Amino acid sequence: MSDSASQPERGAEDRPALRRLTGMSGEQFAREHWGERPLLTHSPSGFEDLFSAEAADELIAQRALRTPFVRMASEGAVLSPSRFTSSGGTGAEVGDQLDSAKVLQEFAAGATLVLQGLHRTWGPIGDFTRDLVRDLGHPAQVNAYITPASSRGFDPHYDTHDVFVLQIAGTKRWSIHEPVHRHPLADQPWTDHRDAVAEAARRPPHIDQVFEPGDVLYLPRGWLHSAVAEGGTSIHLTIGLRATTRQDLLHTLLASAGEDPELRRSLALGVDYSDPASFAEDVRATIAAAHALLDRAPIDDLARSLQRAHAEATRPEPVRPLATIDAMAELTADVLLSWRDALAERIEEDERAIRIVTRTSTVTLPAEAAPAIRALRAAPQGAGDLPGLDAESSLVVSRRLLREGIVVPQ
Repeated sequence: MSDSASQPERGAEDRPALRRLTGMSGEQFAREHWGERPLLTHSPSGFEDLFSAEAADELIAQRALRTPFVRMASEGAVLSPSRFTSSGGTGAEVGDQLDSAKVLQEFAAGATLVLQGLHRTWGPIGDFTRDLVRDLGHPAQVNAYITPASSRGFDPHYDTHDVFVLQIAGTKRWSIHEPVHRHPLADQPWTDHRDAVAEAARRPPHIDQVFEPGDVLYLPRGWLHSAVAEGGTSIHLTIGLRATTRQDLLHTLLASAGEDPELRRSLALGVDYSDPASFAEDVRATIAAAHALLDRAPIDDLARSLQRAHAEATRPEPVRPLATIDAMAELTADVLLSWRDALAERIEEDERAIRIVTRTSTVTLPAEAAPAIRALRAAPQGAGDLPGLDAESSLVVSRRLLREGIVVPQ
């Protein structure tokens, strides 16, 4: 049986979304900055194709956003949702919809508005985020921070994920300081080091810069930062990268510990936890068994586990159900179909069948369809002209793949 990953192999330079943010090759960025050092660059073309003040107003006024897709903060404190949400009225009686008039009041009083999860609610950002996730191999999410002039949203702090900051409109002064806790994990927030963070923030900053539209900052997790809007309304996007860590790798490797009879053994009878000597032999035996477990860990099984975790943390290109149903009903040979972007699938083949394994389902097709599947994954294909299949079979397979959300009509 063959088992292939979800994306064809890509060259080191084939990372257009990452290059747009960094202005450098993926190899150079990985070598000089990834996970270690900040990077400040400028894109002359800006990022208004991704987001703008007009886009923010549309989301606030017309899209009926609800918590937790929105929050507000003032002078370092998060505001109660009741101060900027209310009932949607008849037909939408839920009480936590964004209230544009309340937002206006709080914003005029100096509060920062945070639009969260824009990779799920704003199309251009969703498209770009999928491209960036493909470039990086790590999940990402996007928030917009909209700050009135001369206002500070949050106190100096660090994040437990890497970020790209894209200045969209207005200006904002950023102060960046060296970490007090390098490479923090998700359960190691800055509040665990509040005094050290406050002390470090009083030292001369590593970066002290007024960001203008088009400026991009890469900030590894753990680096301290705070920002103040300088003139007019400031809008910036924060792309948060939920990097898979070596600790995650170790947890995945140890997940099979329950299959090892040596690691299922009870500790010694009469163990006294106040006396380390009473269980020292069990510690030595556990370490030896763990070493043996890690030494024989199948890399293929590890890869599949990590792929499942990555698929759970990301979302593929959305499908349009009504348009897809119409396309299936009216499908002709010349309709172009493309593989659904960022599907995070696994392909399994044997002499009888080819299986497309996704996060939510497994689609099984006869082995004769294997050349068609491989061709569709590589490039768009005509629905009635799939390699290895006659015209009628091509349309049958195409309809099945459309129905299962594997391919989308172009």
